[in-house]
Amino acid sequence: MRLLLVEDDVMVASGIKLGLTDAGYAVDWVGSGERAEEVLRTEAFDAAIIDIGLPHMDGLELTKRLRRPEMANHAMPVLILTARDALSDRVQGLDLGADDYMIKPFELPELLARLRALLRRSQAANTAVLTFGPIELDTANRRASAHHGGQTTLIELGPREWTVMEYLLINAPKPASKDKLLQALTGWDKEITPNAVEVYISRLRGKLEPHGVALRSIRGFGYRLEIDEPRAP
Repeated sequence: MRLLLVEDDVMVASGIKLGLTDAGYAVDWVGSGERAEEVLRTEAFDAAIIDIGLPHMDGLELTKRLRRPEMANHAMPVLILTARDALSDRVQGLDLGADDYMIKPFELPELLARLRALLRRSQAANTAVLTFGPIELDTANRRASAHHGGQTTLIELGPREWTVMEYLLINAPKPASKDKLLQALTGWDKEITPNAVEVYISRLRGKLEPHGVALRSIRGFGYRLEIDEPRAP
């Protein structure tokens, strides 16, 4: 899952980003509310972690603005961070649209636990099961399967294979661009190359084709799921 971290303290942001990345999230970091607002208008994230004490536009104002319907991420979970322990600040943050808050300093395991809880609630509120033909992706229980003639076969997916598969299913039957897939895998970090995306696509092909789902390449753009004839294992 892709997270946006909005924190102006470089040392704090580096520590949080490292912990989240180690936990398996793709994390993008910005240091101001203005930059965060710009990014949130056009790019998709699964959740945001926002510090209240930002310069110029503070985290409360940013939270208020990102809840506007015209924002691309207006319904995503928001966790606010604050060094202010006044009840009024926490209440104001929740009233403006934050889903949870943490008071600095905090321990990373608690941040991860709160984030997981927010993401679970967000997934439950949206469609928990994505389907395409016989393929089913249960996002709440993290389970991929294929259904044929009343029989269910589990499909084992690695973390990045899951990310690619989820993005393909969300877009199906429309094609998914290679650039967007790469962004979903890495955020703004470029540790994964476009060639690596092809590796995950190739692995998914091998797992989907026996169940009658083809993963077609669209020259110069990306990939699309299509129904095909099942192949013998």
